[in-house]
Amino acid sequence: MEGPEEMAGMGDIKQFVIVTGMSGAGKTTALKVLEDLGFFAIDNIPPGLLPQLFTLLTGHRAAVRTGVAATIDIRNVERPGDFLKVVDDIRSVMPRVRIIFLDTSDDALIHRFEQTRRRHPLGGDLSVQEGIRRERALLAPIRDRADVVIDTSLMDPQQHRQRLLQEFLGDVENGMSLILSSFGFKYGVPQDSNYVLDVRLLPNPFYVPELKPLTGTDPAVREYLLSFPETVEFLEQSGRFLDFLVPRYLETGKMQLHVAIGCTGGQHRSVAVAEWLYRRYEKLRGGVAIIHRDRARVQPW
Repeated sequence: MEGPEEMAGMGDIKQFVIVTGMSGAGKTTALKVLEDLGFFAIDNIPPGLLPQLFTLLTGHRAAVRTGVAATIDIRNVERPGDFLKVVDDIRSVMPRVRIIFLDTSDDALIHRFEQTRRRHPLGGDLSVQEGIRRERALLAPIRDRADVVIDTSLMDPQQHRQRLLQEFLGDVENGMSLILSSFGFKYGVPQDSNYVLDVRLLPNPFYVPELKPLTGTDPAVREYLLSFPETVEFLEQSGRFLDFLVPRYLETGKMQLHVAIGCTGGQHRSVAVAEWLYRRYEKLRGGVAIIHRDRARVQPW
C-alpha cells in the first residue's frame, strides 16, 4: 500500500467521498446522486486501490472541479482496520475526506432482500438474517468512524435522493447546514439525527375532527396549536436551545446539525414545529433544509 509521500498528487482533487454501509441500504442510489452532482464516481472499489486511484485521477476535470466519490462494498472489506488505515493515510494529504455510512433496520433489509429475491452478499449457506447480523458486526468500526450516518429504513428513493442532495448542495465552506426533520415516533426515530425534540406534550389536532385530515403545514392546524400557551412556551424554549447550540457546532467545525422533531404520527404537531423553526433559521449561514418524513403517510382513522 502506498504511503502519504506517494499520494502528494491528491492535493489537486477537490474532495473525496466514500459511500459505504449495509448491503441494501442504497449505496448505488447514493453514488448515482453524487455522479449527477458532478463527482467522478467509482462503484465498489477495493480499499487498497484507493491511493492508486487518486494518482490516476490527478488533473481529471470532474475530480478537480467537484471531487471523487466511491462506494465500498462488504465484499471488499475483510478487515475494517485496514480500510480505516487507508482512509487515514488519504486524510493526511487531503483534508476533505468524508465517509458516508448508509444504515437500515434489519426488518427493512430483510424486506428488501425478499422483494428482490437476492442472497446476502456474504453468500454461503447463510440466511439473510444471519448475513445481516454478521455484516453489521463487521462494519461497526467503520460506522463508528463515519462522518455522516444516514438511516434509509423509511425512505423511498426520492427521499433518499433529497437527503443526499441536502448533504452535498450546502456550501460547507461558509458554515454548517441545519437539517430540520419532522417524524412520527410510531415509525421510528431518524437514526442520523443529532438531537430529537419530542412535541407529544402539545395538544393533538388529530382529535379535532375538522383538523384530523390536515397537516402541520395548514394554517388551521398552526392556529389551533398557537392558541395554547404551552405551544408558545415550547417554541420559545426550543428556539433558545437551538440559538445556543448552533453557533457552538459551528465553532467545533461540524458541517451539519440534524434536529428531528417528533410527534405520534408525524402529521400535525411535529410538522408545524419544524416549519416554525425553519422560518426562524431560514437565513442561517450555510443553509437550512426541512424534511417531513411521515407527513404523507396514510394515518389510521
